[in-house]
Formats: sequence, structure tokens, C-alpha cells
Amino acid sequence: MTGVPAGSPAGERWRLVVAYDGAGFHGFAAQDGLRTVAGELAVALGRVTRSEVALTCAGRTDRGVHATGQVVHVDLPAGTAGLDGDQVRRACNRQLAPEIVVLACDRAPAGFDARRSALARRYRYLIVNGPAPDPLLARMAWFVADPLDLRSMATAADAVVGEHDFRAFCRRVPGRSPEEPITRRVLDARWSVGGGDAGGPLPALAPLPVLPAVGRLLAFEITANAFCHQMVRSLVGTLVEVGRGRRRPADLVSILASAERSRAAQPAPAHGLCLVSVDYGP
Repeated sequence: MTGVPAGSPAGERWRLVVAYDGAGFHGFAAQDGLRTVAGELAVALGRVTRSEVALTCAGRTDRGVHATGQVVHVDLPAGTAGLDGDQVRRACNRQLAPEIVVLACDRAPAGFDARRSALARRYRYLIVNGPAPDPLLARMAWFVADPLDLRSMATAADAVVGEHDFRAFCRRVPGRSPEEPITRRVLDARWSVGGGDAGGPLPALAPLPVLPAVGRLLAFEITANAFCHQMVRSLVGTLVEVGRGRRRPADLVSILASAERSRAAQPAPAHGLCLVSVDYGP
């Protein structure tokens, strides 16, 4: 949803980069009677600008999903022209931090649209794999006690790179025909590992402030031009089944080709997923 058209005499478009802990929210998009990221952010921006605002985001995250690089645009009225981006950022953070933090705020380039201008989005899914959960990572990583074959999971992940019909891994949009393809182009999909036995066939995970006291932290990172509902979580759930030995890496190819939602595993829990960044090109 949008407010005042960008570039109109009535106002101008601003761009914000936002991080949030999704545990306490019913997703990003505003919903009547529910606490959402967009709802809280719009209220804070409204207080700062003394106007009613509407937000458009690069990717609508579900309930419990986090973000470190969500991008939002908002159309502010002409009366806010004297505001400074740092002023807006600090004022919002005083109201919202630490659950929601505005990392950057500035006037948007001409024609910018947080959703339509995006060329790619990158998500990361974290798994704690070991004999016991880690309390410090419980809000941001899925605990899997079963031993996982990382080499098989990495091989299976290669199958999703490229342009495919992802109906098998996406919840169908209401009103959309089951026969209608859901085509997405995956640019990269890979696993990395950190913690107890970070060596082996996978690249080391980039340094994080917290690693599990026992076991290892696995990260699945995927970049695509766009994602459909539950796509990443469904992929991770199926890839973990491969790691457990319940499916073969080659099964990913046949599941994709089937376009049948029932062929994929149950989606991984929401709290392990994070929108890391959005790419807008040069």
C-alpha cells in the first residue's frame, strides 16, 4: 500500500532500512487488531512527522520471521521537507528499539519503489544441530537434534538454483488456479556451518556474535528475484529431511517437477528465518 505519490507536489518519498525481531509480531504487514511491524513503524513515523503514513516493504515477512535488511518506502507530506534522515531514524528508534530498529533513513531516488524496484532478496535460515538446544539462539534458530548429512543437504540445495516452478514449495494464493505456475528465479542457494565441528565439506559460517555452546550452527542462504509464501521454510524443511536420510538429494528435482505441494516436507518453523538484504542494483 502507498500514500502520497512520489515526486508529487504534496510530498516526497523516503526509504528506510529496517531490522526487527519478529518473535513478538504477527508478521510485517499491518492487520487490524494485531501487533505487526508495519503497524508499529507507521505509528512511530506518524508521531515524528505528525501525519498519517502508509508503508510499502520489499518483502512481507510472516509471523515470527526476522529481518536485518528489510527495505521500506513511505510517502511523507510536504510539511516534513525540513526533516533530516538521521532525525527520523533516531526518533523512531527511541520509540521502537530494540524490537524494531531503523538502520538508515533517507530520501528515495526518483522512481524508487521498495517492492517493485527490487532485483533480488536474500534470506537466511539458521539451525542449531546438536545434542541440546541453545537458550541464547532459541528465538532465532530451529533446533534439530538428529545428525544431519551436510554434504547431501548441500547437493540437494544445488537443484533449486535457476528458474523453476515452485508450486511444490509454496502455499497457493487464494483465488489462484492450482494449475497456474509460480515461477521464481533462484540466483544462489548454499549451506554454511559454524560452531563445534565447523570443518568438513561446507564453507565456514561468517562470524556471528553467538554460536551454540554444543553442536553447530547451520545457515541456509538463498537469493532469488522474488519468493512466494512459505517457499524458504518449505525448502529448508525438505532439505533437513535429506540431511536426516529420509529423502535423497535427487528427490529435490522430482519434487520441483511434480508441482505438488504434498510432495514437500512440512515447512521449517518461522523463527529460524531472516530477511537479510534486498538488492536494487547500482
